[in-house]
Amino acid sequence: MRRISKILVANRGEIALRIMRTCKVLGIATVAVYSEADRKSAHVVYADEAYCVGPARSLDSYLNVERIMNAVKNSKADAIHPGYGFLSERAELAHACLKQGIVFIGPPAHSIEQMGDKMVARQLMQSNEVPVIPGTVNAISNAEDALNIADRIGYPVLAKAAAGGGGKGMRIVHDSTEMERALRLSQSEAGSAFGDSRIFIEKYLKNPRHIEFQILSDAHGRCIHLLERECSIQRRHQKVIEEAPAPQMTEQLRSTMGEAAIRAAMACDYVGAGTIEFLVDQDSNFYFMEMNTRLQVEHPVTEFITGLDLVAEQIRIAEGEHLQYSQSDMNINGHAIECRIYAEDPSSNFMPNPGVITFHQVPSGVGVRVDSSIIAAGEVPIHYDPLISKVVTWGNSREQATQRMIAALDDYQIAGVKTTRMFCQRVMESNAWRQGHLSTHFMEENPQLLEEGKDSSTEVAAVAKVLLGGESSKQYPLSLNRSRQNMP
Repeated sequence: MRRISKILVANRGEIALRIMRTCKVLGIATVAVYSEADRKSAHVVYADEAYCVGPARSLDSYLNVERIMNAVKNSKADAIHPGYGFLSERAELAHACLKQGIVFIGPPAHSIEQMGDKMVARQLMQSNEVPVIPGTVNAISNAEDALNIADRIGYPVLAKAAAGGGGKGMRIVHDSTEMERALRLSQSEAGSAFGDSRIFIEKYLKNPRHIEFQILSDAHGRCIHLLERECSIQRRHQKVIEEAPAPQMTEQLRSTMGEAAIRAAMACDYVGAGTIEFLVDQDSNFYFMEMNTRLQVEHPVTEFITGLDLVAEQIRIAEGEHLQYSQSDMNINGHAIECRIYAEDPSSNFMPNPGVITFHQVPSGVGVRVDSSIIAAGEVPIHYDPLISKVVTWGNSREQATQRMIAALDDYQIAGVKTTRMFCQRVMESNAWRQGHLSTHFMEENPQLLEEGKDSSTEVAAVAKVLLGGESSKQYPLSLNRSRQNMP
């Protein structure tokens, strides 16, 4: 068993801070890396040491393995935590760590490679009795083969990138007339995004729910799941709101899906924290979609209902410890919800809205957690994902967690950029949310939630002036929002 004394966090923003905070609790020193655009960022200030790894462009900084490894050498760190995004699912980083004798806080490189290739992953799941969506076993080489497959499994179908993720290289094909163009566009986008233009075809499920299972697996052959998360509310195939446990989940389905998730993880010799993602149709049939070989953005909802610190568990597993829990220990404690606050405009198809945040005051209270990289003010750079923060609430019931989320979003004050805050609040107040009528088509089914509504950023900016001594406090009330109803 190898004890870790210093961890380099190969990431930025809120996840870098979140990892460093756990390290502080564990008495582990931390090293930040940063691009020139992030020189004054909160994670740089918080870490014990910090090293610049290049210019703003992520390919020249956060995605540059050589520069990351040089920072490891200069800092004398003995481990790397990749967070999520950037290099977290790049086997190249895991290989580099192994070569230099550095602990990679993540799975073995071969597990990343297997699960990163959707064709290989599908084949591996089929051979281990994990249900997969009907479709091709191998990559499609021409439109004729694709048409034959589509005729066999029935339209609509999806053309998907074999090496893809995040909705890139994905096209819905409704009939044969759309196939050739869809393949061409998917291959072009996949080649540009992933350097791999292979495409496969699978059945398109109508109104599915996106449900994933968090797993933990140690290096001694033991694997458990930490229950499920509902992640059906998405835009551009990327999640916006998550919760745990999933509403309308039966104990039988939870048990069956959980067992399948464990089989999926063990099929690729997985070690560490990972997530098995499923689609569930209207008849409660579930199908493997992909495995994320890293920590997920939405991991806090699992931490709330299990009481575990998933980063601490990752570190213990990387040090060679045995899992301290059995499956029977994983009981659901209450309900948790996460709303991602992005610098985006929901009324304009969630167009990114980077810029300077002039005022930022996060909510607090019983059952409220906010993971953010912005303190009182800061900048959302154009170079990276526009996530500002994650607001997470917990309650004894889904209703209480929802009411706490409404109050938290009501108290959240942010000025300078348009955000998804008010959109999330409208979702929480909607009948569709309260009744648990969720699917990956939630946005299309509830277009009224995307309407712009009243933007409080001007008022918040005025309050910021008051707090900074620029205006008379008599002119502007400090409490801006009055939308709370039926608080518990």
